Amino acid sequence: MVEKFKSGKYRQNDGYKSFSPSLINKDFKWEDKRIDLLLSDAMRYLGELNAFSKLIPDVDFFIKMHIAKEATTSSKIEGTKTKFDEVLLPEVEVNPEKRDDWEEIQNYIKAINYSVTQLEELPISVRLIKNTHKVLLSSVRGYSKTPGELRKVQNWIGGSTPNDASFVPPHHDEISDLLSDLEKFWHNKNVEIPDLIKIGLSHYQFETVHPFLDGNGRIGRLMIVLHLVSLGILQKPTLYISDFFEKHRTSYYDALSKPRESNDIEHWLRFFLTGVVETAKSSRESLEKIIDLRKKYETIIEKGMGIKRQKLGKELLLHLYSQPVVTIRDIESMLSVTFPTANSIAKEFKDLGLFIEKTGRKKDRIFYLREYLDLFNK
Repeated sequence: MVEKFKSGKYRQNDGYKSFSPSLINKDFKWEDKRIDLLLSDAMRYLGELNAFSKLIPDVDFFIKMHIAKEATTSSKIEGTKTKFDEVLLPEVEVNPEKRDDWEEIQNYIKAINYSVTQLEELPISVRLIKNTHKVLLSSVRGYSKTPGELRKVQNWIGGSTPNDASFVPPHHDEISDLLSDLEKFWHNKNVEIPDLIKIGLSHYQFETVHPFLDGNGRIGRLMIVLHLVSLGILQKPTLYISDFFEKHRTSYYDALSKPRESNDIEHWLRFFLTGVVETAKSSRESLEKIIDLRKKYETIIEKGMGIKRQKLGKELLLHLYSQPVVTIRDIESMLSVTFPTANSIAKEFKDLGLFIEKTGRKKDRIFYLREYLDLFNK
């Protein structure tokens, strides 16, 4: 018999209570039929997104922008204030007041790239998560909070102490067993639960355990993408669900809290699946707009540039899909041309309306592939 979901219980510690979640490696069933409908829609839209991404030539160039968007938005949930355009700037151009935020987001981009690449050699596992966490916090503000290591002290969310916190995760002596159970859940073929439900439950459990001193939210959201790729639901990390979580931030935190307060895991699953549906649809629409814009750009280059320059223009365009903010030196390197030639091509792109230049300087100018960037800024 499948037990009804029980989130856990509170444990009395020295002067405060922490929440001890129940083990999750077991069968689970739900009663709300809306979950079935959402699950069906989510898998359909993910399938469409996956199929569409396979049809796009040079899709990896565009994937880099999806990853940068996910990193920016997931970090924004945690309080960073760097805008998407700023994330793409070279470090020397970043406002010193925002440099710490910029570095954290760069690390998140590295962490996503690292973890997705590692999936080719490692299954999704606690080991992989710890290694990814180490990349995430290396040489940034969280470097003093034991990157890559499970916490050995109590942490809490909200408030100045565990006594006035909004949530106190389990005591650190429980973490190892809880994560071991979670890892078994990921790979247990005898637990007959649809993959997306498993992913949703895993995110809830990970955020409840809160196993690191810092970076739990970012790692937990990154794990959603990792699960989708590792299970073959998506071939590429084209889904940036943090955008949905950030737009509905209060509802996101409320949905994660609901099961702990009243065992209502179905509320969280509805919210999570709704996010997958909306994000998969918007991600597919973004890819469609990118393809249309690519055709528009190529037409502009063919009509506006001389035949000899067209080849260089199209080659530059391909690089710009993954690095749409560039300097003349960048263009020089991308195309292996001289500085004057790179400068001339940048001017042509600006005259054709492909580039805008925001610094107003005569030297060290920075060019933006404006219309393409706008697709990710919405």
